[in-house]
Amino acid sequence: MQQTKTIGISAFALKGKAYFDLLKFRLSAFIALSGMFGYSLAVTRIDWLKLGLLFVASLAMTGSANIINQIIEKEYDKLMKRTAGRPLPTGRLTVQEAAIFAFVLFVVACYLFIVVFNLRACALSVLSLLLYGFVYTPLKRVGPIAVFVGALPGAFPPMIGWVAATNHYGLEPGILFAIQFFWQFPHFWAIAWVADNDYKKAGFKLLPSTGGKDEKTALQIMIYTLFLLPVGWLPYELGMTGINSAIVAMVCGILFLTQTFYLMRKRTDKAALQIMFGSFLYLPIVQIAFLLDKL
Repeated sequence: MQQTKTIGISAFALKGKAYFDLLKFRLSAFIALSGMFGYSLAVTRIDWLKLGLLFVASLAMTGSANIINQIIEKEYDKLMKRTAGRPLPTGRLTVQEAAIFAFVLFVVACYLFIVVFNLRACALSVLSLLLYGFVYTPLKRVGPIAVFVGALPGAFPPMIGWVAATNHYGLEPGILFAIQFFWQFPHFWAIAWVADNDYKKAGFKLLPSTGGKDEKTALQIMIYTLFLLPVGWLPYELGMTGINSAIVAMVCGILFLTQTFYLMRKRTDKAALQIMFGSFLYLPIVQIAFLLDKL
């Protein structure tokens, strides 16, 4: 009897772990934190309960989009080393279980956005899911246009956070969108450079140059990184933050840009990996600087 109970608990734990993996928690949480940044920058006084609920709503909507992506790419994920161990390719979860989980998360997210925040924030969040799950995902096998399309929902979170706080579209959330939009190109292309051989197994065409890991791809990574210098200065020009964070954004942008010059010169996986790690540092450092400067 005890052994049967132990087996039941173990099976339940494994199933729970599979759902957790399906959620892509770390990625979803990173995106949700970006939404919290937009909310915190917009308000004069932070309502911590609402901020926590925004995290939950954003996490649920992002998780739902990630699950849709995995359902569509189930057969392709089996072909790549980096994704072969996911819950759907391994059979730890069925497509039906994944779809139900995605739907529940979607409903929870919509409810929180509408009841706690506003319809505009909910609409942006739903649009983000549709673009990521049903437009970006199938385009990954078509060509590099997928990265441009994917950068749109990827840049929505801080804008959604601002709109959730103010119920207002405007230049300020547009600037937050622009910073994260341009940031995504060096970030994602660096990942695509490092994982290019794995992506090719699934037929994904994500690098901007038909030559793949060449100087044309490195040049485009540099150009999009260059855009971060002027857009990083705009929050100060609009009075959203102070001069200190503008300087931090400029310095971080310059350091980030130097990494792209190194990639243009070396064109190695190691140089691309440095850009990837640099991108993971750039965004949170700049966002935290904006918040601290406002405070």
